[in-house]
Amino acid sequence: MTLLFDLHPVLDLTDEQFFKLCQNNRDLRLERTAKGELMIMPPTDWTSGSRNARLTQRLMNWSDTDGTGVVFAPSTGFKFPNGPTRSPNAAWVLRSRIEALNLTSEQFLPLAPDFVVELRSATDDLDLLRTKMIEYLKYGVRLGWLINFADQQVEIVRKGQSSIERLKDPVRLSGEDVLIGFVFHLSGFF
Repeated sequence: MTLLFDLHPVLDLTDEQFFKLCQNNRDLRLERTAKGELMIMPPTDWTSGSRNARLTQRLMNWSDTDGTGVVFAPSTGFKFPNGPTRSPNAAWVLRSRIEALNLTSEQFLPLAPDFVVELRSATDDLDLLRTKMIEYLKYGVRLGWLINFADQQVEIVRKGQSSIERLKDPVRLSGEDVLIGFVFHLSGFF
């Protein structure tokens, strides 16, 4: 179960303070909402961890061959413009967008990924994950998948579309025009 802490008005963490808090507590998965609330997510169960590893591996294999972008694991923080800091279960960003930034390794990536995946584990609140998916679009994500194992369903969000596509027990998912040529086969995933 995700814990949500409202630190206001007692404490307003700067971006640097939040980054340091995360670095000093590496065993915790921390995110910050657009309101500045601190979210603490528990470790996942072994099945969710294995699914996340397989998803990231397949995305990485495709990305290595494609070469146009960079894949990120769930421990990566993305600082959205004027908003929250999020860590999706998997993410992909066009390499050219990263290269256009003058970054140090000691910071969260200050942009929204082009593609994100959230995997719903048994303890995740579905409404909270749906809210995050809509938030991702607001900050510039072009394609997102919410893979819901409990209901054997995938919800797809796309930039420029207000509706969410829901697929019941899909066999495969396409990276569409964001991850051109990427097909994620879900056999054995549900």
